[in-house]
Amino acid sequence: MIEYQKLFNPVWLALKDLGGSGTAKEISDKVCEILKLSDKEINLLHGDTNQREIDYRLAWARTYLKNYGLLENSGRGVWAIVADKRDIEKIDEDAVMAAMKKITSERKEEKKKTPYSSAFSKLDDDDIDAPEEVQTWKEELLQIVANMEPAAFERLTQRMLREAGFSQVEVTGRTGDGGIDGKGVYKIGGLVGFTVMFQCKRYKGSVSSNQIRDFRGAIQGRADKGLFVTTGTFTRDAMKEAVRDGGLNIDLLDGRQLVENLKELGLGVKVEIIESVKIDKNWYENI
Repeated sequence: MIEYQKLFNPVWLALKDLGGSGTAKEISDKVCEILKLSDKEINLLHGDTNQREIDYRLAWARTYLKNYGLLENSGRGVWAIVADKRDIEKIDEDAVMAAMKKITSERKEEKKKTPYSSAFSKLDDDDIDAPEEVQTWKEELLQIVANMEPAAFERLTQRMLREAGFSQVEVTGRTGDGGIDGKGVYKIGGLVGFTVMFQCKRYKGSVSSNQIRDFRGAIQGRADKGLFVTTGTFTRDAMKEAVRDGGLNIDLLDGRQLVENLKELGLGVKVEIIESVKIDKNWYENI
């Protein structure tokens, strides 16, 4: 698999092609296109996890570029090129890696100067803070969801849709119904309503284009839109099939997006704000 530093320039080119900003998924899709990766390479999983190896490595590549001062990201998960860096045509991979080594060295020295830190504060084991996409809570939550009983996963999807603003959400789960697990109604502005049928699949691998096609065939003429929820991922062909011209559009929600939604909606996930104390050494020197 491609080394982190070899992804710096593909990420840079992807963001430029996206107009200077993009979500992690948009960047990932664009990088895969730039590098002409095969479906096998794209869907290779990172170790014994549900996360794709390419996404894991891209998360680190973006974090390195952020620490180097080239990228910034918002609380909404959008990454962007820093305004005064937009004219840069090519990233110096060696310069970025050298800067990261310097940060690592400085952190190690700082830890040595703080002998009581283990008793009063939590210092990261990693030299560079892990990007949010590879933090353990996401993988832990995804494993929990992936191991739920089918009926429980359907109820979780039902609850998630209700919390997201859907009404009349019900789980059907009838066998021989083309994989339809339930349906709901989403109203825009409280006026216009759309019937959405969904399928939820606990899956570690990738959902194929055939599965999307079969699901569309089952809901055609019975719903305005479809929603396919999985704990796994979707192949590139599946993503294309979901928005194919002339066919009913199918919205896709993969494992990464699923756990993010559960966090945002507060479904079994609590976010704790930890106090961060910073000492102003100059204040004491000038008192």
